[in-house]
Amino acid sequence: MKKKLGWISIILVTILIIGIYLFLCLGYFLYPIKYKESIYTYSTEFNVQKELIASVINAESKFDEDAISYRGAIGLMQLMPKTAEWLAEKLNIDYSEDLLFEPDYNIKLGTYYVSYLQNKFSDLQVVLCAYNAGEGVVKQWLQNEEYSNNGETLDYIPYEETRNYVKKVMSNMKIYAKKLKN
Repeated sequence: MKKKLGWISIILVTILIIGIYLFLCLGYFLYPIKYKESIYTYSTEFNVQKELIASVINAESKFDEDAISYRGAIGLMQLMPKTAEWLAEKLNIDYSEDLLFEPDYNIKLGTYYVSYLQNKFSDLQVVLCAYNAGEGVVKQWLQNEEYSNNGETLDYIPYEETRNYVKKVMSNMKIYAKKLKN
């Protein structure tokens, strides 16, 4: 009986170790972190939480700098070329669509855009909606009593894709806050 309990203990400990290893690997793949220096630099420059930027990048591209959406958004932070051109103009920097594939450039523009949206909207959930669905669409939602009772926050997000996006980014922020501790 003692031999049998010994083997069962060994098997359980082995399963536990393998489970912990798989959990850590899963976390690495689900929540990668690359381009920390750019995230830190532009988060500081534009006064945006670094975990917010990492979470947006994860939700938008899973840190794939070559990502292109079916709608034509490009790079890590999935910027639409017209929006990116406007952002580059506001920052007084050069623009070309090819530059959107450059991680540092994309993160700079995307972080600036998040900062711009944070200055427009006081609620983070609304900022994320605007990043995903567009500023004009979100302004309409805020004026609609079905979606907002105060014109500043959203009680309901009408686009399912945007609802899911907001949940994902907000959830990711908790994980990236731990991963990006100084």
